[in-house]
Amino acid sequence: MEKKIELLAPAGDIEKLKTALHFGADAVYFAGKNYGLRAFGTNFEETNIKETMDLIHNFGKKGYVTLNVYARHNDFDGLKDYVQTLIDAKVDAVIVSDLGIFSYLRENFPSLAIHVSTQANTTNPYAAKMWQKLGAERVVLARELTIDEVKNISDANPDLELEAFVHGAMCISYSGRCLLSNYLTNRDSNHGECVQACRWKYSVTEETRPDEHFDLTEDTRGTYIFNSKDLCLIEYIDKIFDAGVISYKIEGRMKSPYYVATVINAYRRAIDYMYECKEKGIEYKCPEELKKELSKASHRKYTTGFMFKDGKPTQNFETSIQEQDSKFMAIVQNVDNGKILVEQRNKFAVHDELEVLSPASSFGKILKVTKMEDENGNEILEAKNVQQKIWIYTDLEIEVGDILRK
Repeated sequence: MEKKIELLAPAGDIEKLKTALHFGADAVYFAGKNYGLRAFGTNFEETNIKETMDLIHNFGKKGYVTLNVYARHNDFDGLKDYVQTLIDAKVDAVIVSDLGIFSYLRENFPSLAIHVSTQANTTNPYAAKMWQKLGAERVVLARELTIDEVKNISDANPDLELEAFVHGAMCISYSGRCLLSNYLTNRDSNHGECVQACRWKYSVTEETRPDEHFDLTEDTRGTYIFNSKDLCLIEYIDKIFDAGVISYKIEGRMKSPYYVATVINAYRRAIDYMYECKEKGIEYKCPEELKKELSKASHRKYTTGFMFKDGKPTQNFETSIQEQDSKFMAIVQNVDNGKILVEQRNKFAVHDELEVLSPASSFGKILKVTKMEDENGNEILEAKNVQQKIWIYTDLEIEVGDILRK
């Protein structure tokens, strides 16, 4: 039986996790307060991980926890107790980069499922096979691979699960092994403290002319721009699946719940549509509305990265500032007899038209705001207080967890 694609979503905190599950993720990846590569994210308290995993499993989904720092000797202090906590919480797998941590886990927790992180730079079939021999259940492929190289790895390792990033921010360094942050700010990228120094605006000066700035350009020898475009492979999910990838990973544990909702919703619909095409024996072509969806979440200009050599630049030559075509206005928290309770995120008013972001049939429909009340039943004309709870009257079929945007 052909394996089904797993849509794997980032979960930087509990709100993003619930959002990912609501909008159709099959699995989520998240971190505790230690050992993950997003040290400045909210992350999850150790005492809450079991409760979090119970929630995930109640949805019938899977949860993976990142242990993907490159470890120093003192990182092993407390690791055994922490991993036992993860096992007690019934995490479905841990994501590991460091060979020392991998070896330690295999020796002390032989039944724990381990996924090898993209940080481990798996770029060939032999490395993938060795990880499997050592006991890895899955390998998250390096982002530098082409589609043909992915297929080579898959063909040589038919019993190994392969995961690949299909959407999100790209690191300018080789699979994330960057020292810019360490050098400029003394924050260790490989311990989760990256400040994304590659996104900063750089210029060149000459010593005797300190006030004269020169443009950074690209020539036949390479590039002098650090700032990568964002990865987007929604148009090629059929080809990636045919190459042997079974888990499609979305980057973005530091992104907003609105970002998670928009991107997961688009890829969920695209994957489902791809299966419909396969059943009908027709070629998959990503619907234009789903490609437009991805412009509504914060992003830099998109690229296919290394996967498909389309000859287009992968760097942002103009700016690293993110853009988006829609704004997150409110999230739905309750539904009751022709009205919905929302938590406001940006200002809107009576007579405004808000678009519904939903995994259900109301996706894309327009809600015209005709009447609003505060929590006490007082009619109001404007929602202007951040996180204010507001009742909006509507006859649309809207679900708890849906999002309103403009």
